[in-house]
Amino acid sequence: MLKEFNEFALRGNVVDMAVGIVIGAPLSTIIKALVSDVIMPPIGVITGGVDFSNLYIPLSSASYVTLAQAKEAGTPVMNYGLFINNVISFVIMAFVLFIVIKAMNKFRLKQEEEQATEPAPSQEVVLVQGSATLW
Repeated sequence: MLKEFNEFALRGNVVDMAVGIVIGAPLSTIIKALVSDVIMPPIGVITGGVDFSNLYIPLSSASYVTLAQAKEAGTPVMNYGLFINNVISFVIMAFVLFIVIKAMNKFRLKQEEEQATEPAPSQEVVLVQGSATLW
């Protein structure tokens, strides 16, 4: 059982996945900061000063100026503005991953082409290697 676990844990795909998760968490934080602090303010200016993170629908008859006030009062709310921010974050994250995977595929294809263009061994080398295995 320990041997099977070792084979599983040290398989290349598992290690690659672990590296991806470790790098993905900070990348997600950076992208969320990019969306909330860099992308959304200009979009808010373009849309007339709308702060998407403060858009909500109260699920009670009470009315509040900000989302923070509604939450402080304990009013149930639907935070559709935060949902919009999260959708934008997801689109940016997906685009970044697309660019990274595209670059990796291009690099891998280049390596495969280089390997394919390596000259085949000469007839003499093949014969010498074949005769060496006989002895």
